Amino acid sequence: MQTPRTLGIIAGNGVYPRLLADSARKAGVKKIVAAAFTGETDPALAEHVGLIEWMRVGQLNRLLKFFRAQDIHHAMMAGQIAPKNLFDLRPDAKALLLLAKLKQRNAESIFAAIADELAKIDVDLLPATTFLEDSLAPAGLIAGPKLSRREEQDVDLGWKIAKEIARLDIGQTVIVKGGTILAVEAFEGTNETIKRGGALARKDAVMVKVAKPNQDMRFDVPAIGLETIRVATEAKLRIIGIEAAKTLLLERNAIVDLANHSNISIVAR
Repeated sequence: MQTPRTLGIIAGNGVYPRLLADSARKAGVKKIVAAAFTGETDPALAEHVGLIEWMRVGQLNRLLKFFRAQDIHHAMMAGQIAPKNLFDLRPDAKALLLLAKLKQRNAESIFAAIADELAKIDVDLLPATTFLEDSLAPAGLIAGPKLSRREEQDVDLGWKIAKEIARLDIGQTVIVKGGTILAVEAFEGTNETIKRGGALARKDAVMVKVAKPNQDMRFDVPAIGLETIRVATEAKLRIIGIEAAKTLLLERNAIVDLANHSNISIVAR
């Protein structure tokens, strides 16, 4: 793909939008603007983009108008919107219309519908890994001690169940210990699932997070950041299993350091 001259970032929470802006600039993108959401996007993003426009989650018309005014033809979704905020949505008329047409309302269907609206104004939604190929997890042990046979079996089980719930579009993360599934991610998001599973395991649980079998790489791509490791440490997790080449490791060196320090193994397959 030829490097686009301009890029619009639809910025959720966490460090991801900031890392993306920096990587896009390094790749030669001349103009970067961000659509930021009150109560979600880190205000520090303003330092990393040419222009930031603040709006409420659900102001779809505002988002489209902003990109049109800035002459944006390529956009990316980076960082999550907390699931609860998708329910606290005060949609504008355009978003209401879009939601009314959807039979199922999950992240995938909502984002796909937004991508269609962007396409109508000649904005191409790029894969969420664009400019961040170096941050994709390589296969193998990334941090922490080697896994025992029993732990390998738990990762196998977690992988099988996570792929199944991902296929059914329920979630992408499960928590396992000693051959038992303790928690399955639904709408609450990865961190809440870790807390729930960790509390049930008390210690040494295994987390597995996968991509969907037919993952649309434009949105909802699995990502692990420092916050994930912090939550996993508090929950006394022992292993984080992820999918190689489809999971973003945001701030990889810092993640590896913290995981090693917390005796958490990160393994990608």
